[in-house]
Amino acid sequence: MAVTQDDIVEALRPVEDPELRRSIVDLGMLRNVEVGADGKVGVLVALTVAGCPLRNEIQRRVTDAVTPLDGVTAVDLEFTVMTDQDREELRRRLHGDPAATAGTGPAHGHAEGRRIPFAEAGSTTRPLLIASGKGGVGKSSVTTNLAVALAQQGYSVGVVDADIYGYSIPRMLGADRDPVVIDQMLVPPEAWGVRCISIGYFVPEGQAVIWRGPMLHKALEQFLTDVFWDAPDFLLVDMPPGTGDIAISLSGYLPRGEVYVVTTPQPAAQKVARLSAAMAEKVNLPVRGVIENMSWFTGDDGKRYEIFGSGGGRELADELGVPLLGQLPLVPALREGGDDGRPITAVSPDSEAAQAFQAIARTIAVDLKPKKVFSPQLKVI
Repeated sequence: MAVTQDDIVEALRPVEDPELRRSIVDLGMLRNVEVGADGKVGVLVALTVAGCPLRNEIQRRVTDAVTPLDGVTAVDLEFTVMTDQDREELRRRLHGDPAATAGTGPAHGHAEGRRIPFAEAGSTTRPLLIASGKGGVGKSSVTTNLAVALAQQGYSVGVVDADIYGYSIPRMLGADRDPVVIDQMLVPPEAWGVRCISIGYFVPEGQAVIWRGPMLHKALEQFLTDVFWDAPDFLLVDMPPGTGDIAISLSGYLPRGEVYVVTTPQPAAQKVARLSAAMAEKVNLPVRGVIENMSWFTGDDGKRYEIFGSGGGRELADELGVPLLGQLPLVPALREGGDDGRPITAVSPDSEAAQAFQAIARTIAVDLKPKKVFSPQLKVI
């Protein structure tokens, strides 16, 4: 039997745009299908933007879906580009209007009333705020590898690089492709199954970010409202060290956030890390656990050397009344992975460090899953 246009459309319905993760048929990207008498199929697909970075992937998916059909002898795929009106309609369908149903107060952003989906009562996303009292404890590498571990366990994961002055997540994750802009909606790049957004995508390389509080506040709001996160299971936030403007802003933007404190075994680091926990308590965010990084180095002789001392993580966890979720070894591969965008959890899943991240991720996802949420303004019980 000769293949029909309807056959082609149904074959293409499961094909998703790799960035938007929706059927190209449902998104209106499939514009025309023609079937020749000789079995040659012509397909016209409208890309969301000119110069779409994943055009080749879309071509592969379309070709792979149509070629196996009985009666198809060849596939001739052509591309066009959506109009401004098309993109506006697409953005409204996927993302809505950030200000359309907004209110005021901490659950909705600030006085301008931009709607933050993660603060809504029906949100299923768990915001995880990865914090530390000081820099240099490996907070960003913990955020990166924890996000990858959660993605490997089947969860949808996003990361907000809230360390505006010291952004590093895109490099550590290897997500070096810029976000795609569809009618003011940002589609975040993805690597290792994790989507991320960072000020690093918008600042020329080597240029310092010199902003006061209101500009930081606005940038964070846009990361939460203008980015198409698509309701991930987890939204990890790589917090800046300390207890400044960003921490205060995020407590209002993400009232259901869970704080996880990263420290090293060193007593001095543990004492400073306690300050970030105190900050969380003041802004009514629960501290759910402590992660100890750089706990030991295993030498060629197989012996563990506690270079930064021992006991800091356990002492902090006991003081805060929360679990010590895990201890992470000090290994060169963990640092190297952060430099070249190859997280150790992704590229060396059987390593001691990767297994520790997997265990921490399972504990957070399962054992620490909130039992009940009464309202977005109240603590998670």
